[in-house]
Amino acid sequence: MTISESNHKKQYDVLVIGSGAAGLTLALHLAARHRVALLSKQRLRDGSTWFAQGGIAGVLDETDSVDAHIADTLDAGAGLCHPDAVRFTVESSREAVHWLINQGVDFTREDDGDYHLTKEGGHSHRRIIHSADATGRAVHSTLIEQVRNTPNIDCFEHHIALDLIRQPDASTGRFRCAGSYVYNKKTEEVEVFQGRAVVLATGGAAKAYLYTSNPDGASGDGIAMAWRAGCRVANMEFNQFHPTCLYHPKAKSMLITEALRGEGAQLKLPNGERFMQRFDKRGELAPRDIVARAIDHEMKRLGADCVYLDISHKDPEFVREHFPTVYRKCLEYGIDITKEPIPVVPAAHYTCGGVMVDQHGRTDLDQLYAIGETTFTGLHGANRLASNSLLECVVYARSAALHIDATLSKVTAPKPALAWDASRVTDSDEDVVISHNWDELRRFMWDFVGIVRTRKRLLRAEHRVKLLQQEIREFYANYKITSDLIELRNLAVVSELIIRSALDRRESRGLHYSLDYPGLRELAMDTILVPENFANQRQFIDLSDTH
Repeated sequence: MTISESNHKKQYDVLVIGSGAAGLTLALHLAARHRVALLSKQRLRDGSTWFAQGGIAGVLDETDSVDAHIADTLDAGAGLCHPDAVRFTVESSREAVHWLINQGVDFTREDDGDYHLTKEGGHSHRRIIHSADATGRAVHSTLIEQVRNTPNIDCFEHHIALDLIRQPDASTGRFRCAGSYVYNKKTEEVEVFQGRAVVLATGGAAKAYLYTSNPDGASGDGIAMAWRAGCRVANMEFNQFHPTCLYHPKAKSMLITEALRGEGAQLKLPNGERFMQRFDKRGELAPRDIVARAIDHEMKRLGADCVYLDISHKDPEFVREHFPTVYRKCLEYGIDITKEPIPVVPAAHYTCGGVMVDQHGRTDLDQLYAIGETTFTGLHGANRLASNSLLECVVYARSAALHIDATLSKVTAPKPALAWDASRVTDSDEDVVISHNWDELRRFMWDFVGIVRTRKRLLRAEHRVKLLQQEIREFYANYKITSDLIELRNLAVVSELIIRSALDRRESRGLHYSLDYPGLRELAMDTILVPENFANQRQFIDLSDTH
């Protein structure tokens, strides 16, 4: 049955898809002058931002400098960071952090009233501002409260975007983004949301892997939708595996913050021996790609299920005060971190590549913007420096909002889009296919496209993902939409992009480590994938031409 146009079409100035730090920040910056629709696939608080523990990197101390933060970011990025993007982000860090403070975020202070700054892997200074070990929750809850109390922002929870709506624009001769088809999980119907500008803020794609620190919603929706709409993506092979996630049969995806290592926690083998100095002179404070590979190497060498992170040598009161969340959560699993080490393993954590954007968050498709983990800005290079992610969310959300605010008055409203037609599909009696394909996809991505890769494994994964996509296309064409099917479809697209990018990179750099190509190429180049329907999109400066 075709959905009723009157009840299922909504028109706004700006449509924001995603309710993490990036989406909320942008909505708050635009609400004074524009009507904003904010879509969340679950509750507003259910994204990755809420679960971020560590903090936000920024030049906030007089002993630190912009140049030092830039140098640390470039070093972690293994030659692939774009210097202009890095400088723009770092130079904007102080203003971004102070904006959060002005919104009411309660960052941890010293006894003298100054903000407490901690240190994490890859940083040469203490520059991580945080709220104990639950910074994401402090930031997210504050921004959610502000959004709910701000007129002109309408929040739509339990709404998951299906696909972007493209329309030809006679004034430019190119396509523009005109909105999105959106599945309402409560009514189980598809609605049309339209806006003069559309913003993707849907987060990353770590749920493509069997073991991840991310919540269930991290299924790469924005990346997949942008790709299908004709936008380029870049550097999808660089999947960051957080070195330390809790290893426990009842713990689903509990991250152990890097700040523990910043405050002296030691990585140890099952026999109690430290090992990181054998891999990097910085030891436990080496960048995440080095630490994750070291742990993976030692686990495989010893046949061990995990290694251990030990902070029990520090004062118990210090540990409980600085890491209350980790202390409390581990205690729930019978682990007292003030007395015993924490069993840990690496897990998929962050997507360093994504939809190509410029400094204003503009994509290849007119009136489509993207911000946050969904994007490739050039900041992270081949490996993200710890705590640069929340910073990027706020900096680029503010920049995109400024551009939208300055240009939206010149943008005409999109033409009314066709209603979603579900007249030729039926209810499925084979939903087990979805769960089976979901499990198969995540398992072969973990086995074949993980921390250490080979060309043979990647080709095997490529073959498997193409077979899965064929099954998914048939299922999608014949049966009614469900949220699980939407996410599986998107994960399959993003997984193929990861595999293709990994096959294209014939070297080992940053987060991409290949046994077949262990050395570095002399020239550092981005991996840029171009969709078949890229023609007639808006073309801006090539972001890869900045090295």
